[in-house]
Amino acid sequence: MAGNDSKPSALSAMGRRTKEPPISWLMGLKLERPELISLAAGFTDNPTLPVAGSRRLLNELLGDAALGQAALQYGSTAGDDTLRKLTARRIRQLDGNPRGQAASYEARRTVITHGSQQFLYMATEALCDPDDIVLVEDPTYFVYLGIMQSRGVAGRGVRMNRDGIDLGHLEQVLESLRRSDDLKRVKMLYLVSYYQNPTGRSTSRQVKTGALELLRRYERAAGHPIYLMEDAAYRELGFAATPAPSALANRGAADRVIYSGTYSKPFATGVRVGFGVLPEALLAPVLRIKGNHDFGTGHLAQQLVVRALESGLYEKNLAKVQRRYRAKAKAMTDAMRAHFPEAVRWEQPEGGLNVWAALPRKVNTGMKSRFFRKVLDRKVLYVPGGLCYTDDPTRPKPGHEMRLSFGAATETDIQKGIRRLGQVI
Repeated sequence: MAGNDSKPSALSAMGRRTKEPPISWLMGLKLERPELISLAAGFTDNPTLPVAGSRRLLNELLGDAALGQAALQYGSTAGDDTLRKLTARRIRQLDGNPRGQAASYEARRTVITHGSQQFLYMATEALCDPDDIVLVEDPTYFVYLGIMQSRGVAGRGVRMNRDGIDLGHLEQVLESLRRSDDLKRVKMLYLVSYYQNPTGRSTSRQVKTGALELLRRYERAAGHPIYLMEDAAYRELGFAATPAPSALANRGAADRVIYSGTYSKPFATGVRVGFGVLPEALLAPVLRIKGNHDFGTGHLAQQLVVRALESGLYEKNLAKVQRRYRAKAKAMTDAMRAHFPEAVRWEQPEGGLNVWAALPRKVNTGMKSRFFRKVLDRKVLYVPGGLCYTDDPTRPKPGHEMRLSFGAATETDIQKGIRRLGQVI
């Protein structure tokens, strides 16, 4: 008798194709086993959530009947106009107010979304059909790989250096796709450009400029534009140095750069307010898709973010968040120096929420590995590094790495969790 998998299904191809996101499984495991020390899910730090300041701003907002009614009403699909203007201005200021690039920072091309994840999904939905190709960093943000998998989009990995992707390897990948007549399937290059999830590396201005030049060079053979999608979700979580400007600061970037950001991680993850800046050709398609998704991000959350930006609460809390993550990153790497064997390699993060650790190649860190089971037995959870690599048929997928997040765990749990991990290693 045929198994359940062969039964007729009313599901769409995407419904059948979409796998459970690994992040859902990892978060669910923590909920099922609250005793676990989770160094996996990239939750943010509870003590830095701006409870008192948000309460004050919401009380002021809802204390005025007219303002409160407007905040509790539907908004527009593109988002609150004031928030769009503040967001466009903020991105330009972070980029150092570059001259002659006004078109890259137009508020009218800025879209407010339900977290940056929605923006990434909609931009991919607007550009990619099943069997199209997105070029990604090797490794990359594994939640975005879930979007690609759900959409039936193929990936090609581009090796990373300390300052971002290897431009020589990017050119090799593009040339290989041109020779195989697959370049027409390539729609964009996806980069997590600041304190990258998972490696913690940031992309230099030179690499962003070089990547844009390469994509433009291969557009004629592709027969259509090839976009650079810059995911800047961790941009404001730096510990010290000022990072490089975004790709929007490059000359001619307005028609090729898709910029994604968020207010969730730097301010409060529960507000779920993200944003994106789109080239003119993509603005209408993405807004139509968003109209079908939700016809507008929650207006009350948008109004809270507007008031946080205008009142100074956002900046004040951001400084607190940065100090807190700097201390927690130090607690994690100090513990790694104390408890990990010398054969384990990692880089000191300069921002973000994660440390990327490479074990000896003979150690399999995958979810079905003996190592993963032994770590779970010690009541610790991490993200297996293999989840962060796209299914690229041109290279084997590494399986000896892990992503360790210091975002949500306390310093005590970080130290305890790293000590247990070191014992298993």
